[in-house]
Amino acid sequence: MPSQDLSHARPETLALHAGWRADPTSGSVAVPIHQTTSYQFRDTDHAESLFALKELGNIYTRVTNPTVDVLEQRLSALEGGAAALALASGQAASALSVQNLARAGDNIVSSTDLYGGTWNLFANTLAEQGIERSASSIRLIRRPSPGRPTTGRGPTMPRRCRTRSSRCSRSARWRRSAGRSASR
Repeated sequence: MPSQDLSHARPETLALHAGWRADPTSGSVAVPIHQTTSYQFRDTDHAESLFALKELGNIYTRVTNPTVDVLEQRLSALEGGAAALALASGQAASALSVQNLARAGDNIVSSTDLYGGTWNLFANTLAEQGIERSASSIRLIRRPSPGRPTTGRGPTMPRRCRTRSSRCSRSARWRRSAGRSASR
């Protein structure tokens, strides 16, 4: 079946239809749940192309999965992003986000209102990797250093303190523009 143009769709439509149209065999419009751990390769050349990332496709369910792919496409469409990544836990998302933005010697700025596991990740695990953390009330984070990740969660436990996403967003835009001018 041809794919739909959802560029002007409302969020409700994107949530239901982005990333999936219908099963080509059965015509079912419901996203199937693929409960598998592995996939069949056509031949060794196909496997080599997949593992070398020369060709996109399913390798192993922890790396790619058709059901999760639809979720990621829907989240990306809803958020207006280029792509999305679904992970098994918030802890995995926190770790992956920071480890992709920061390196040993970097300092990240985070809210003081973090879940205990995230606090431990930032204070201990990332510290062992050489990534330092400065904690601040999200209300005080106005202009962190250019190029430095800033994180906050809302509502957080146990205080249920909400981050002011508009302030974080302004700060991120400022960092991005300051980073560009600093690198010129």
